[in-house]
Amino acid sequence: MKTKLIASPYLVWMVVFILVPLILVAYFAFTDGNGNFTLDYVSDVAQYSPIFVRSIWLALIATVICLLIAYPLSYILTGINKKSQSTMLMIVMLPMWMNFLLRTYAWMTLLGNNGLINSLLGFLNLGPFKMLNTEGAVVLGMVYNYLPFMILPIYSVMVKIDKNVLEAASDLGCNARKTLFKVVLPLSLPGVMSGITMVFVPAISTFIISRMLGGGGNLLIGDLIEMQFLGNSYNMNLGAAISLVLMVIVLLLMTIMNQFNTDDDVVLM
Repeated sequence: MKTKLIASPYLVWMVVFILVPLILVAYFAFTDGNGNFTLDYVSDVAQYSPIFVRSIWLALIATVICLLIAYPLSYILTGINKKSQSTMLMIVMLPMWMNFLLRTYAWMTLLGNNGLINSLLGFLNLGPFKMLNTEGAVVLGMVYNYLPFMILPIYSVMVKIDKNVLEAASDLGCNARKTLFKVVLPLSLPGVMSGITMVFVPAISTFIISRMLGGGGNLLIGDLIEMQFLGNSYNMNLGAAISLVLMVIVLLLMTIMNQFNTDDDVVLM
């Protein structure tokens, strides 16, 4: 009874802020303006398949880049002393203390044709290069904004790996490379999967980054949904249908990726 009382606020929170919004999204996705059941809006989502493909592709690229940067960085962090770890983690989290919109706007200044990067390249008689309003700029914005969400879960798992296990691997003949791939990597997979989820989900649904750094020619799913709810082409039912399809896609992709998150024992070879 006491446990139920303690859990009741969380259950109420989940019902009000998770279950009810999901029910509303599903309701508007399968009804028209008069509340009649229809599949028209869900079927209309198919015409936006190129935008879905672009969003998934760019989100995957950003997630992979974040993983390639975050994993070795987290591994290095676990090997330094505690004081240095705290300092480095503060540096990683420092950009997150600034407003998300301001961080993205700063990249507009850096990547513009007359921005700081092109100005510096001009001294070398290079450029100017078109960096703003490109898919590369969108990916860069995703990586910059979401990289801490990849580093923190991986680091939090790696730092808890028992040092005795690493010493045992060394005693059994594993060199540094084998220890990394045969011991550290399997034990850190839960952190990797958490990081992938925390980066991929906001990346695939972002709209501020694509609007500010990608321009009108790099429309993503988030932009499309925003246009249906807040733009001139106001269509709440279509926006709900697009949101519902996006949720299904994300769930399917997360289910597939979670298949790689196994609890197999570490094998030293």
